[in-house]
Amino acid sequence: MAETKRVGSVAYATRDKSYFEKRGLERYAGIWSLWALGVGAVISGHFSGWNFGFMTGGWGGMLVAGIVIAVMYLGLVSSIAEMSPALPHTGAAYSFARTSMGPWGGFITGLFENVEYVLTPAVICTFISGYFGSITGLDTAYYPLLWVVFFAIFLALNIFGVALSYKVTLVVTLISLAGLAFFWVSALPNIDFGRWALNIGAGPDGAAVELPEGNGSWFPFGWQGVLATLPFAVWLFLAIEQVPLAAEESVDPKRDLPRGILLGFCTLLLSAFMIVLLNPSIPGVGSFALGSSLEPALDGIRAIYGDAAAPLFGIVALIGLIASFHTNLYAQGRQVYSLSRAGYFPSALSVTHEKYKTPHLAMIAGATLGLVVMLAIWFVNGGGGPGETQLGDDIIGSVLLNMAVFGAMLSYIMQALSFIILRRNQPNIERPFRSPVGIPGAVLTIVIAAVTLFYQLQDPNFFKGVIWVILWCAVGVVYFALIGRHKLILSPEEEFALEHRGDAAVAAAVAPKA
Repeated sequence: MAETKRVGSVAYATRDKSYFEKRGLERYAGIWSLWALGVGAVISGHFSGWNFGFMTGGWGGMLVAGIVIAVMYLGLVSSIAEMSPALPHTGAAYSFARTSMGPWGGFITGLFENVEYVLTPAVICTFISGYFGSITGLDTAYYPLLWVVFFAIFLALNIFGVALSYKVTLVVTLISLAGLAFFWVSALPNIDFGRWALNIGAGPDGAAVELPEGNGSWFPFGWQGVLATLPFAVWLFLAIEQVPLAAEESVDPKRDLPRGILLGFCTLLLSAFMIVLLNPSIPGVGSFALGSSLEPALDGIRAIYGDAAAPLFGIVALIGLIASFHTNLYAQGRQVYSLSRAGYFPSALSVTHEKYKTPHLAMIAGATLGLVVMLAIWFVNGGGGPGETQLGDDIIGSVLLNMAVFGAMLSYIMQALSFIILRRNQPNIERPFRSPVGIPGAVLTIVIAAVTLFYQLQDPNFFKGVIWVILWCAVGVVYFALIGRHKLILSPEEEFALEHRGDAAVAAAVAPKA
């Protein structure tokens, strides 16, 4: 029978080396694999989603909101670029918080991130089905079957070897970026910024109206419009923070993790600026039309080349969605795996594939949960009706998407707080990379994330998502309080945290035995 050692409010069970041998990962990822993981996770947001901010802020509001959110992500990625090589564990956000705030802080942060990574693939899958349906004419009644097929295909690609998974990620990310670059080059000679990008005004009721001649105000809704647009600008960078989840699959995490994270952020920064500037400036498109479009880049291609070019570019956009779907499935599996290996979630989920050394059970469990939630919402609400899968119109978009973003913002706050605590309380930890923006950057991340959450809450539909996130976290906390905290295991994250929080004797006592 396994012995246990108590450390404060939690208990660690002893495990021999065979426990970790069954949970081994394979090192493969270099700097470009990590870059592709970060960029691929986000790139779908440059094809759709961000543009809804035009209706709340106008073009200038969208630009400034994008800059503010970019500052938030600069603080975040700089913080995790410092923490991830110092704590090179698959746990990432949970690991950072565990070391800085103890097991409860680590678990709560892990729960917030779990909401994001379980539900984001589900949301992206609804976008994929929408694009696929528009290209093929598939009846919406068959969308749930399409979801199952896409989950099965990309789970298989993720499970059958880390090398295959990273190669798929690199290829689809490069194709997506090439498609966006083609769009930028096509748009540049055709733009008419004043006439089309500035064609939104504020009506008598404060709602957006179209200005037929354009040349309106940069900020038709004032600074309140800028703040209200922050949640939409998040789509330009959401999920870049998943790169540290690859720490134990990185060939040289101390060197490559900071470079991969920051290079990915710079790539997304350039792409975000180009798409926000060029897409609404194309004659025949404009900010007003894009404010309610499900396929803004595709609308630009139609305006430049005609309808004949739309299907081909639609396939490129679909590949962009697939890139984000694939990489978020990867992140979901590693996040569940890390919490399971340490005993926060049932430890059976962390067993890796005997041949491929991938956390197949964690990926299957997380994907199944996300898929079940999708199907439940779909069928409870009738399913298959017109517009059922459209972002902003359907309950999947208004609930699941908002739940994922809510979880992400909360995890950002916790990660930035972890950075500040680690800087102040544990200054002697080896830090191969130091954040160029330091504690002030982390503070800005917390402030901007909190303001973004506040303005998300102004959307009545968002409350549905908040209720479900609270319920999700409440169930997790009850499980951890009654069961999980008594069954923790000395994973690499836990061992590092115990040693650096002054519990080295306990760490040695419960270390895996030969």
